[in-house]
Amino acid sequence: MAKPYSDDFRQKVMQAIELDGLKKSEASQLFNISRNTINLWCQRKAETGDVKAKTRAMTQQGLKINDLEKFGEFIKQHGDKTQSELAQLWDGEVSQPTISRAITKIKHSRQKKHTAMSKETKPNAPHF
Repeated sequence: MAKPYSDDFRQKVMQAIELDGLKKSEASQLFNISRNTINLWCQRKAETGDVKAKTRAMTQQGLKINDLEKFGEFIKQHGDKTQSELAQLWDGEVSQPTISRAITKIKHSRQKKHTAMSKETKPNAPHF
C-alpha cells in the first residue's frame, strides 16, 4: 500500500488554494498530484477541520503454526519433504508460504547435499 502524503505537504497545497487563491486544477499541476486528491483533502478538511492522513490500523496476521517446538520436531521428522508436502502433512489447513515463514521463524536451514560431480578441467591455453 502506498504511503500517504506528508502533513506538511498537504498543508502547503491547501494553503496555496485557500490563502493564495490558486485554483484546484492549477495546484494539481503545480504540486504534481491529482485533482481528485485535492478534492478529497478539501472534503476531509470540511468534515474534520484538518487534512491529516487517516491512521491505518496495523493488523498482524495470527500465526497458524503456534507451537514452534512441535513444528521443529515435525521438520526433523519430515526433513526430506518439500514445503508443499509439509503443508499437506501438517495438522490443520496451512499453505506452503505459512510453512516457509514458520521454517524461517525457527531458523531452520535446509542444507543441500553435495553430490560428487567430476568436472573435467582443461589446461589453460597460453595467451599470446
